[in-house]
Amino acid sequence: MARTDLVPQRRRPARAFGGPGWGQAAGALSLSLSPVLIELSGADAGTASAYRCLLALPVLALLALPEFRREGRPPRRQLLDGLAGGALFAVDALLWARSITEVGAGMSTVLVNVQVVLVPLLAWAVDREHIPRRFLLWLPAMIAGVVLTGGLFEHGASGSDPVAGTVHAVLAALSYSGFLFLLRRGGFHGHVRTTYTVVILSATVVSALGGAAWGALDLTPPWHSLGWLALVALSSQIVGWLLVALNSPRLPSHTGAVLLLLTPVGAVLLGAWILGERPTLAQAAGCVLILVSAYVTVAGRRTHPRDDGSAESP
Repeated sequence: MARTDLVPQRRRPARAFGGPGWGQAAGALSLSLSPVLIELSGADAGTASAYRCLLALPVLALLALPEFRREGRPPRRQLLDGLAGGALFAVDALLWARSITEVGAGMSTVLVNVQVVLVPLLAWAVDREHIPRRFLLWLPAMIAGVVLTGGLFEHGASGSDPVAGTVHAVLAALSYSGFLFLLRRGGFHGHVRTTYTVVILSATVVSALGGAAWGALDLTPPWHSLGWLALVALSSQIVGWLLVALNSPRLPSHTGAVLLLLTPVGAVLLGAWILGERPTLAQAAGCVLILVSAYVTVAGRRTHPRDDGSAESP
């Protein structure tokens, strides 16, 4: 029989405001600021990825300190998952940024958001977590919404090297899905803030090494770039992903993955507001389709079983 609570002696993760569903949604919308702010910074992929993590580390360490004093050091397996998750986050950021120029923003956005399929599949394969029929029925609509939102029909594979770009985008999607899976799983036993700080520390190191290897790392970026990257660190690493780390363990994997589709929707809206980018009718229709699919899918699951037999409302 499929179970969602196979991890033994799972500790209840820290509670976030408004319930886990609202917290996950707030985290996803906070993440949608990142593409706009990185665009404003003018930083290369390696520089943006490394500094957005590096600038967040002092604040995250302060946030994790009370938890570390209360709960002690996380188990060794949890720390290893955190290190692996941070490395996957950095690989995703570097590969996705590279794929944008090679295959076009539309295709790269579509491919990286196949996490809505891969994360629940990983949870099913590893933890034997049940995937509800409602999610499977609405999955084609969600994928269609991602395709439309990415502007794929308007732009196509218009980059400099579509073949290499597709490979890089697929690898980015796999890395992103692995990161999300490990981030969620790392919160099953508590120590959420401490483990998340390890994730960002690992991401900082791997981003710097990967950026240097690809010639996309500037160790002395101009002050205006650092200012925008500091805002990325605040909105994404300190607020967005920390909210996801706190709330995703309290949600079924498919619900958390669906709510993260709010990120590309928010990015389209913020791009129109801040950068003056005007979404096409197809992109607007894709945003609506994602929102409707997310609402129907998430609203259809009102409870989440926990190891104590009780239920958590989204």
